[in-house]
Amino acid sequence: MKPTDPHPVTTPAASWRRALLAPLTDRRRWLAIARDLVVLLVILNLVALWQTRDHLPAGSSPGVVLRTLRGEPVALDALRGKPVLLAFWAPWCQVCRAESGNLSRVQRLVGDRARVVLVAASFDDVSQVEAGVRQQGIDAPVLLADEAARSALRVDLFPTAYFLDADGKVKRTVSGYTTTLGLLARLML
Repeated sequence: MKPTDPHPVTTPAASWRRALLAPLTDRRRWLAIARDLVVLLVILNLVALWQTRDHLPAGSSPGVVLRTLRGEPVALDALRGKPVLLAFWAPWCQVCRAESGNLSRVQRLVGDRARVVLVAASFDDVSQVEAGVRQQGIDAPVLLADEAARSALRVDLFPTAYFLDADGKVKRTVSGYTTTLGLLARLML
């Protein structure tokens, strides 16, 4: 056996490696990070609950008639048979613009298993909605909600999404920007 050197020589690379890895091996640090993440998730969920507090409750069936861009009536009951993501947006809403690509991706990912329908709910005239559809590259069906439909559905923030089951009943709602994964999970679960 070799005697151990009481004063091992450390190279600068070894010192840097120890300095970089020390925080990763510190259990207290990881517990603090985990605690902070849990607190953040609780806060985000509380904000989400507050934002959707006035939405239609889960299990309700919104019997609302919307219109196509050409003015033809479409009852929400006609969308039954598949899960539906009703995404309420406004052409002037910058957050809605940021989320529009996520909605298109969700439609491509779910294919025929579900429907993604955008509902313009705050606009001056149909040409403003049509321009928004073109500018944002929206490839999902777009319906129009008048003030009465918007009030009946309790939509007062944009973007707002209602997730309906195959029977046309509200499963859940969300307001504000939502990622593709967040939309997909809420639609399919």
